[in-house]
Amino acid sequence: MADNKNLENNNDDVCEVVCTHQDVVDRVKDRMIEEDQYSELAEFFKIFGNPTRLKILSLLAIEDLCVCDISETLNLNQTTVSNQLRILRANNIVKYQKEGKMARYSLTDLHIEMIYKVGLEHILE
Repeated sequence: MADNKNLENNNDDVCEVVCTHQDVVDRVKDRMIEEDQYSELAEFFKIFGNPTRLKILSLLAIEDLCVCDISETLNLNQTTVSNQLRILRANNIVKYQKEGKMARYSLTDLHIEMIYKVGLEHILE
């Protein structure tokens, strides 16, 4: 978490003179993504803003699980878990595979696990 001392407004965090480095500005502008891609990325990160969904992701980063196992592990009813899984599935964050009458969930790819782990690592620093 941010330390409030670092957020004090003492103007140390702004340039004391206006001196635009146009070569730098041009270089970074050339590498920016499209505006709609920023919007899509913001929506993607919103998915990670729910503690229950993060708990589900943390479990699936360890092992593929069915709804029953996720519900039992998190001490939540299956309806709650299913609703969160539906959101994760709709956003291509988890996928499932039918195994008889069960649906076993997994992360869609390594990127999702990496996003979770990097975020966790950051807050634990």
